[in-house]
Amino acid sequence: MSKYLVACFSAGGVTKNTAQIIADALSSPLVEITPKVAYTREDLNWRNKESRTTLEMSDKTSRPEIANEKLDLTGVDTVFVGFPLWWYIAPTIVNTFLEANDFSGKRIVLFATSGGSGFGKTVSYLKNSVSPDTEIIEGKVFSGRFEKNEVESFAKTYM
Repeated sequence: MSKYLVACFSAGGVTKNTAQIIADALSSPLVEITPKVAYTREDLNWRNKESRTTLEMSDKTSRPEIANEKLDLTGVDTVFVGFPLWWYIAPTIVNTFLEANDFSGKRIVLFATSGGSGFGKTVSYLKNSVSPDTEIIEGKVFSGRFEKNEVESFAKTYM
């Protein structure tokens, strides 16, 4: 029997709501990827070329600090990792999270929230942040208007 963990970075709450549905469907714990310094509304203004998120996403080596680095992954087989899509990829804080933990031999199923973009090159960017024997699966992108049963069905696909 597989043991699951759901982890998410959520800037506005939509991704966290999606993650909670997945965690509930799998009877799994939910861990938030928490930035050491919280993002402000100004930080999240993607139209501002000097905003924190724009600067982070312009530099693929950027690794924003997180407050909760180490996880106990003992017995966990599958980790669902969720995030909002920024510039067609995962925010670099997700790389920070992946690099801070040992996902060797684990399966990571990605899910994201977006107003309209797809995963783009997300898997290839994240693959560099885990060991070679970690499987990363491009799961599903959910829009802001999704049905609870759609998310539950997605989660149960990986049971």
